Amino acid sequence: MTEGLVTVRTIADLRETVSAWRASGLRIGLVPTMGALHEGHITLVKTALSKCDRVIATIFVNPKQFGENEDFGTYPRTEVEDAAKLEAAGGHLLFAPNVVEMYGKDGCVSNVTVAGLGNVIEGEFRPGFFDGVATVVTKLLLQALPDVAFFGEKDFQQLNVIQRFVTDLNIPCEIEGVPTVRETDGLALSSRNAYLTPEERKTAPRLYQVISEFSKRFDNGENAASLSNWATKQLLEAGFHKIDYVLVKNADDLTSEAESGKPKRVLVAAFLGKARLIDNVA
Repeated sequence: MTEGLVTVRTIADLRETVSAWRASGLRIGLVPTMGALHEGHITLVKTALSKCDRVIATIFVNPKQFGENEDFGTYPRTEVEDAAKLEAAGGHLLFAPNVVEMYGKDGCVSNVTVAGLGNVIEGEFRPGFFDGVATVVTKLLLQALPDVAFFGEKDFQQLNVIQRFVTDLNIPCEIEGVPTVRETDGLALSSRNAYLTPEERKTAPRLYQVISEFSKRFDNGENAASLSNWATKQLLEAGFHKIDYVLVKNADDLTSEAESGKPKRVLVAAFLGKARLIDNVA
């Protein structure tokens, strides 16, 4: 049982707590989030608790991950409710800095860029997004210095990007992917699901159904390009109004086409009403 969640808002207070834990020989897990927590986030926390002695969750709506016409201003911010969920799950520490604490009074001119992997698929439609992810996660890893950090596989390309720069930069932290948590009808849990109207919510599970069928048919030898066209048509007919991509790539190298004998991933991003939903399946 947890003795109660402690909230800190400065890097100095975070490091002071972590230093005391390290002096006691405790294994530390980190779960970075942007808040608006759902059961997917709580699964990350519980996974971390099963493998670590102390678990830190972070809440920071990172402006560097939002483009000009994206939803930074309206992104849900629910820290009080989030803290209650983290405490109920057994989390030990919440790090909830503001923008100045994270990026300084004069801003942060340094960026972490993962060339190639950060520019394809999601990176094509959201230029600079993965620079924002890589920069803030690098900062969080160096601020908290955890033994292991946990990320959901729903953001599969993001997980790949993080694993790559942690390896490239020799950051002494293990990165663990945790399987996507879904509603009973298959919809992947996401903070942006809150944007769906009741009618759109009924349509949303079609995303998972289509990419699951794509995966089966590709394994049975159907052509990737033909399947992408088929899946796009299916989603548009279901009520999605814009499909950014639906494709299959090598799971360990999303920059190259899917090859036989290698693990593969089907990835999709599509708009349903105001919500841009992403998902993937093996």
